[in-house]
Amino acid sequence: MIVFKYGGHAISEDLKIDPALKFLADLIKSGEEIVIVHGGGPQINRELEIHGIRSEMVKGLRKTTPEVFEVVQRTLSGEVLRKLVNQLVGLGVNTIGISAGDANLIRGEVRDLELGLVGEISKIDISIINTFFEQGLTPVISPICVTEDGIGINMNADLVAGAIGGALKAEVVMFSTDVSGIYRNWPDEASLINSISVDELVSIASGFEGGMIPKANAAINAIHSGAKSVRIFDGRTIANLTAAHSGEIGTLVIA
Repeated sequence: MIVFKYGGHAISEDLKIDPALKFLADLIKSGEEIVIVHGGGPQINRELEIHGIRSEMVKGLRKTTPEVFEVVQRTLSGEVLRKLVNQLVGLGVNTIGISAGDANLIRGEVRDLELGLVGEISKIDISIINTFFEQGLTPVISPICVTEDGIGINMNADLVAGAIGGALKAEVVMFSTDVSGIYRNWPDEASLINSISVDELVSIASGFEGGMIPKANAAINAIHSGAKSVRIFDGRTIANLTAAHSGEIGTLVIA
């Protein structure tokens, strides 16, 4: 079982089949169970710019006003989700696309008012994912969630992937992103961590900045909630993806 976080920086912008999806499709058709959770930061930024809407990042998370959320939801659960599903279908994978708030998968709540409509996970139920696997379906999941009161919220895709990976007791949660892994001293590339225990990661994570914060938190939460390992890697080339799957690059986090 693999939970694969497909980072927005790794998503191809042209109309050709993404080599990363071809690689994942081949794994799925060989019998591997894979859950794909996607982000879409660059795609959201592009749409916000087109519509003249300002947005800012706070501690690696997007501050989400109601106006920003409309664009985020439309982009993630529309454009990005459908593109990934369409390509996987074209690659012969029986695929279903959902948002994290669909069925009873994830419920969230707003805890930091400074961030606006940004949620943290309050409940998770992976029954629907198990049902999909029983029916031979590969789920692709957008990180758009909902509160118990029915309010749509933006959820960090790293945290969603980590939570799902933990609940599924995944062999590995793979975070495909635009950096080589976790840097002990961000942004010093020479400080890349090859392998680290979750306890040591907890001890140093308080010093992280920007996008390293949610990635570290997602890795920690994934391991603590049941995932066997996490690998964070630069997924912008197919060579990197194959190397990461083989355990050759990136940062490995273990219990």
